[in-house]
Amino acid sequence: MSKIEEFIKNEGAAFPGKTYVEELLKPVFNDQRDFLFHVMFDIHRAHVIMLEEQNIIKTDEARVMLAGIHKVAKTDITQISYQPQFEDLFFMMEAKIGEEIGTELAGKIHIGRSRNDMGISMYRLVLREHLLELLANSYRLSEALLEQAERHTETYITGYTHTQPAQPTTLGHYLVAIYDVLQRDIKRMWSAYETVNQSALGAAALTTTGFPICRQRTCELLGFDQVVENSYDSIAGADYLLETSSVLMTCMINTGRWIQDFLQHVTREFGSFYVADPYVQVSSIMPQKRNPVSIEHSRSIASSAYGDALAAINMIHNTPFGDIVDTEDDLQPHLYRAFNKANRVMKLMYAVLTTISVNEEHTKEMAKKSSITITELADTLTREYDISFRKAHSVASSISKKTIQGQKELYEWEISEINSMIHEFVDVTLTEHKWKKIISPEYFVEIRSIQGGPNPREVLRMIGERKKTLGKQHEKYTTIVNGLKNKKKQLTEYSI
Repeated sequence: MSKIEEFIKNEGAAFPGKTYVEELLKPVFNDQRDFLFHVMFDIHRAHVIMLEEQNIIKTDEARVMLAGIHKVAKTDITQISYQPQFEDLFFMMEAKIGEEIGTELAGKIHIGRSRNDMGISMYRLVLREHLLELLANSYRLSEALLEQAERHTETYITGYTHTQPAQPTTLGHYLVAIYDVLQRDIKRMWSAYETVNQSALGAAALTTTGFPICRQRTCELLGFDQVVENSYDSIAGADYLLETSSVLMTCMINTGRWIQDFLQHVTREFGSFYVADPYVQVSSIMPQKRNPVSIEHSRSIASSAYGDALAAINMIHNTPFGDIVDTEDDLQPHLYRAFNKANRVMKLMYAVLTTISVNEEHTKEMAKKSSITITELADTLTREYDISFRKAHSVASSISKKTIQGQKELYEWEISEINSMIHEFVDVTLTEHKWKKIISPEYFVEIRSIQGGPNPREVLRMIGERKKTLGKQHEKYTTIVNGLKNKKKQLTEYSI
């Protein structure tokens, strides 16, 4: 027997072939079992309730159906494994319900629907849960950012542009910036939630059904906000997946950027932040090491979450407009993994941020170096001595270059030397008091009290406003989550 003949024999002569089972049906079954089992039964319940209310099935039939659904829904999923006689989890569970209530009655549960509209609705229900979990962890991190920002409104640090020391600011100002970016990510999450939280049920395979079903009723029972009205759109539209993926990618990119900053700040050379002992690991050979692995892993996990979300988008690209497995079995696990990783990042960085220590004296000393207050010299010459800013900039630039060339810091110059350099351009003489203000990080920050600036009072104002807004957002979140919990309770306890 040739190798090809032997392969064909081992594969079998009828569906499903051995390779098809091992490389497709079994992995898909396992994903369905692990991610979709619980929502499948919620959809069964809602559909049966609607069928009874629309007089499509009899009340006593619906009562028996719900009892069977409730019983099978309690199955321990760890005890479920792929069986070749069933194409997928749906058919296996339909058979299990049939064992409880009879196959004829179990078969009626599927009146007026398809695995198409059912599957899309399951995916939406699961993604809704994931979005709400990520929102919860994002709000938690938001609180930590504001709390630390409030503690550090007068913790002076070096701000960077183009990776170079630029100007003094405060840690509070910096953390509020991170907070604001996260709030826009949260806003995008809510937008994705609104797109996701819509019901496809009633679209059936593509064109609805000849049975007098009520799409609004199943929508209401499952806590969806509205129906995806066009039945073709219900099963063909994949933008709810694209929007969700895009939100994950954007959030992880934004988060990864400031995580990268933290990795720099915790180095011995920078020494700005000190990661608490529970979140560092030691070297197996170098006893002096305090490896910030919590931050390192957060950075890499964020990148991995981005990659999984991007994979989902790539799988949708150039797919036909219709019901396709590209947007179903193979794609969904990428998004579930992306959410899992994104939540891990949020939790890890919450722990790190909440417990981190800041070397305030060191960051203040660093904010005096690298000539980063020199902008204030140009501003002072323009503001107080009526020098054009371009000429004032030239004065400041010249002094900065000489400072760097001489390997000095601004505070190491004598006032007479400063005035001598200024006199090369303009007839202005600074007092020692004026010069000390110009080179002071505290003065630099204090005078920048324009809306959104680093002035401590302005930062505190921003924090106060953001706390109020965050409180309102929490209320919205809590209302939605509690509403869905009530819907779930009503659905599972529904009595006919």
